[in-house]
Amino acid sequence: MKFGLFIDLQLPRPWQDGDESRLFQEALEQVELADRIGIDYVWVQEHHFLEEYSHSSAPEVFLAACSQRTKNIRLGHGIVVMSPKFNHPARIAERLATLDLISGGRVEWGTGESGSRIELEGFGVDFVDKRPIWAESVRETAKMMCMNPYPGFQGKYFSMPHRNVVPKPLQKPHPPLWVACSNRDSLKMAANLGAGALTFAFVNAEEAKFWVDEYYETFKTNCTPIGQAVNPNVSMLTGFMCHQDPETALQQGMEGAQFFAFGLGHYWRDGVHVPGRTSLWDEFKNKPVSHLEKMERERKKAGMGGIGSPQQLIENFRALEAAGVDQLIFLQQSGSYRHEHICASMELFGKEVLPQFKEREEKRLQLKQQTLEPFIAAAQRNIPPLEPMPEVPPVEAYPLMWNSMSAENLQSVPDRRPGMTAFWQMQVGGNRTKK
Repeated sequence: MKFGLFIDLQLPRPWQDGDESRLFQEALEQVELADRIGIDYVWVQEHHFLEEYSHSSAPEVFLAACSQRTKNIRLGHGIVVMSPKFNHPARIAERLATLDLISGGRVEWGTGESGSRIELEGFGVDFVDKRPIWAESVRETAKMMCMNPYPGFQGKYFSMPHRNVVPKPLQKPHPPLWVACSNRDSLKMAANLGAGALTFAFVNAEEAKFWVDEYYETFKTNCTPIGQAVNPNVSMLTGFMCHQDPETALQQGMEGAQFFAFGLGHYWRDGVHVPGRTSLWDEFKNKPVSHLEKMERERKKAGMGGIGSPQQLIENFRALEAAGVDQLIFLQQSGSYRHEHICASMELFGKEVLPQFKEREEKRLQLKQQTLEPFIAAAQRNIPPLEPMPEVPPVEAYPLMWNSMSAENLQSVPDRRPGMTAFWQMQVGGNRTKK
């Protein structure tokens, strides 16, 4: 089983000058440490306007910084919001390819729809349209990264003319494709579409086995890829804080995990938010004890398996490994976690826990590849062939186009407007007509 970090950039109030800068610098240091101790992935979220819960609104910039500080860790968008009103598909393709080139081919392309009202309506996206918007954008973005030129598209949610989208990624045909999943239905959808499942949900080992088995059965029997390659993988999320003393681990890690769950509920389920005014941390701290006890009971069902001593983590993680989970992602920075506790926790994990899994990972991957090889080949055959443009129409620069339009006008009704070439010179060249 592989391991990853979950970068959400949480920053509870009250805020002081310099807090965001410190948060980002510490997160970069944590990624460097993860790379050094042998953690396989870092997943950086894309969220907007989610004060305190996530200040990670430009993951492509953060990941670019990571790429220059690390050597081996895979750089995951966890996720890119695929709506064109958030991110135009051509811009996504360009950014993914650029990051892939400067990182030496280490990009993982996680995709998602967004789901909170405060984000969707902030960019003018209708909730009921978000799934078809996602599908349209993912399908076309994948094509942009491997067609020369991209033939253009007239869709329901975005359109663009034929263009050659450059640069192209180092990984061919495009970086591994993942889908954010929060329940069994979305997990099955990921398998149907040949994408890895970024399961940002807390499940115990018994539930994980059921989810994993269902994912791979679906992939084997009913896969029509949405991208130009398949990526059969299942990841799960867990809280994380490792200490030799289990009670200290709980003391350092429990509250942050609870705050993560509280913030999730606030923005996605039952919160009333006043932008720039609501203190999520104050509301969390002032919740009745009965509410927190209930939340703790729920959280103990799953997600707490990564908080404890090295031996406890080994036992809990082995159960998830036995369930078939391909990757376990650590929620290592939540609430008011202290940077020194996070780093000490990661160091201890790298020394005493990670080696227990590294020994088995290569053999596991070989067996998985052998088992899935015929099913991957069958799924790949379901990818429709890309049809190149038989003829690529030229695109004239504006002055040429306007001159051509003027010539056509001369053959019909005289155009008495100022010449468009002169207009272009005024706008671009800075020339001005004499008064």
